[in-house]
Amino acid sequence: MARKNKKKESFFRDNYKESFDYIQKSKIFIYCSVIFFFVFTFLGMFLQTPENIEQTILDLIEKILIQTEGLSLEGLISFIFLNNLQSAFFIVIFGIFFGIFPLAAILFNGYVLGFVAIRAAQIGGASVLLNLLPHGIFELPAIFISAGLGFKLGTFLFQKEKPYPFRIHLIKSLKVFVFVVIPLLIVAAIIEGILISL
Repeated sequence: MARKNKKKESFFRDNYKESFDYIQKSKIFIYCSVIFFFVFTFLGMFLQTPENIEQTILDLIEKILIQTEGLSLEGLISFIFLNNLQSAFFIVIFGIFFGIFPLAAILFNGYVLGFVAIRAAQIGGASVLLNLLPHGIFELPAIFISAGLGFKLGTFLFQKEKPYPFRIHLIKSLKVFVFVVIPLLIVAAIIEGILISL
């Protein structure tokens, strides 16, 4: 029994270490995702949004509100987690196609955050923005890491020096997703679910 527990501990320890090492090696791509995101957040806050894009965002928000209406706390947490899980997974996997999907996802989500934040502030005052902060403490790092991994996969063909075959990059990215991104999304869903239900 003790040997089995040691093997289990070693399994998680080794995989977490490998995941964080790979995040460290991918940090330039993750930093790029952060920069892209916040540039478009500011654009969403301060640029005049075209009417058709504004309506698309409002329709998306309304759809989410309808889907979550009447859900219990557990149902709300589950909805948030599964929605974020699907988005983050696609951001990583579809990064294979030259990083186009993670770039589009980062830009869109950044813009929507800016759009929502400035309108919430206009209605409820600047203090409302502080209430939005807890929602992103764990979710945003998970999305930034996912996008960074997607960018790295997408630029693989353009790298002059390839220390690993593409298959190894993909496996390492999926390990990061399982051992780092998913736990962050679980915590994020619990926090957001509780805050929304309150």
